[in-house]
Amino acid sequence: MDTSRAPTPRDTTPLPRILCLHGGGVTAEVFRMQARSLIKFLPDFRLVFADGPFYCNPGPGIVPVYEDCGPFRRWLRWLPEHPAIDDESAVEEVMYNINTAKEEDEGTGPWVGILGFSQGAKLTSSLLYEQQVRLEKEGKSGTEYKFGVLLAGRSPIVSFSDLSRSSATVAAGAISEGFLFEGVSPHVLRIPTIHVHGLNDAGLHLHRKMLGQYHDPETVTVIEWDGTHRVPIKKMDVEPITDAIYKLAREQGVDV
Repeated sequence: MDTSRAPTPRDTTPLPRILCLHGGGVTAEVFRMQARSLIKFLPDFRLVFADGPFYCNPGPGIVPVYEDCGPFRRWLRWLPEHPAIDDESAVEEVMYNINTAKEEDEGTGPWVGILGFSQGAKLTSSLLYEQQVRLEKEGKSGTEYKFGVLLAGRSPIVSFSDLSRSSATVAAGAISEGFLFEGVSPHVLRIPTIHVHGLNDAGLHLHRKMLGQYHDPETVTVIEWDGTHRVPIKKMDVEPITDAIYKLAREQGVDV
């Protein structure tokens, strides 16, 4: 076969990077496949996918399409059968896997954002809030993310240190499913975020609760689409999301 006319793959190593966090019962590689349309419409970013630290059964909708892509992983506990773990160890495991994915990536561009689906979206807001509160309380943080993208992110945020521990947040080692907090949260994320809500998602009320309780209304962009609990694939559903990412990134000084 004549490959002389084959296009040269684009070098994405210098592009600004977005950390991508999968949902519960998935893997980094499965999320990469689920997010293929997002990757296609974000050519000026390098998307880097991290694996969760804990093994578990496949999440909803993963079988049969991705059943051969295991072992499947999670970031947090959401079922009683998930082995108990103390909060400090849970934080260490999550951060180890994230930092490993970042260190092993060949890219050289700055880390400008986080994008997560489902449990990964919950983690997105939690990590951004940890960055924000550390800057406020300690004057420094190990990350400089400019924005976050939550695809179907449900309430609440997760506490990653004493700075965010309260009745409004779930502990890193606790079971997050069924968590109930009805008051006004003292933990409000002001780092800009895009919230993508599927109008036919059974967890939509929890996604809206996450938005309303834990995010500053002045710094959020909400995108609704006619979908269930999955990553959008069709161009008509994906383009509004990627357009919003470009707009927000530029507003935050990202060179794209």
